[in-house]
Amino acid sequence: MHNKKLDIVPAWVFRTDADEFFEPVLFRLLESIRDTGKLTVAAATAGISYRHAWNLLNRAADILGLPLVIMRKGHGSQLSALGETLLWAEHRVKARLGPQIDSMTAELNDQVQQLLAGAQPTLRLHASHGYSVALLPEFSQQVNINLQYRNPEDALSALNSGECDVASFHIPTCPALARQILSHYQRHLSDNNHRLIRFVTRREGLMMRKGEHEHIRTLQDLSESGLSFVSRDRHSGTRVLFNLLLKQQGIAESRINRTPQQEFTHTAIAAFVASGMAEVGFGVQAAAEQFNLRFIELACEHYMLIYRQDRLPAATLEYLTALMKSPALIDRINTVSGYEPDNPGEITTFDALIAR
Repeated sequence: MHNKKLDIVPAWVFRTDADEFFEPVLFRLLESIRDTGKLTVAAATAGISYRHAWNLLNRAADILGLPLVIMRKGHGSQLSALGETLLWAEHRVKARLGPQIDSMTAELNDQVQQLLAGAQPTLRLHASHGYSVALLPEFSQQVNINLQYRNPEDALSALNSGECDVASFHIPTCPALARQILSHYQRHLSDNNHRLIRFVTRREGLMMRKGEHEHIRTLQDLSESGLSFVSRDRHSGTRVLFNLLLKQQGIAESRINRTPQQEFTHTAIAAFVASGMAEVGFGVQAAAEQFNLRFIELACEHYMLIYRQDRLPAATLEYLTALMKSPALIDRINTVSGYEPDNPGEITTFDALIAR
């Protein structure tokens, strides 16, 4: 298979008469200045010369009318309020648009692969956003895995209609909660043709900036605090899980002080909290770790793949399960915070999984 891949990344354009363009390296420079406090070190980390770094900062200040960095002799460099705002905005853009861009990239690369190398085996996978499932295309060598990010309902609908070959599905390891999740999606799972391929477990919980709101330990604490809470979109599996946890503890959804903004990925939730635009969020531990947030586990989930026995070819299933069992992939999963291999590649049913 042709191994060259196209990549799509967002770019910032500041709308002046000349449509000024921000080089992507500017944001790497700002992040390193924030972390090190030294422009010389930040320039080297970003892979540019000190002169180039200085020119980038001066040009950005000219465009925006305010400096992005405050430099004081003997005190190093630090981001200005505008610099911090821009850097966090860039983080949120990547977190919010990343899955959609990844999906578009997968579609484009699939089309390019067909043109460059002729017809190649392709597995269409529609999955909820997750840190482990994103590794499958990276480790797949013989089959092109076209990964599209979808919420569970859309993914199951696509699976049943034949728009994808495999979908993801996640249920809590707590049997009572798992049954409620299954009930929620029952209309998509009504026949006896679905089978599961076990993959990983992942931990979900509250995330907050470190050193703040130390008294928040439970959902009851959150409901009584009035702290601003950023939610996932209402169709996401994580939003369904969070609402079930509230119901389990007898807490009305209206008791949570939700922000008007809803986010579509775990990463975007973490970035929203880390930037100070909300005080609390709910998502996977890996996202909290990525943005150096405090994490309080509230649930553990089986994250699996689901397919239809009447449609997935045996050879494709064999390849996929072997890929999920591969030591290289498992070793990589073990490096992701809050994720653990969960008998990957084992085929099971919902009844058998919950019974265990």
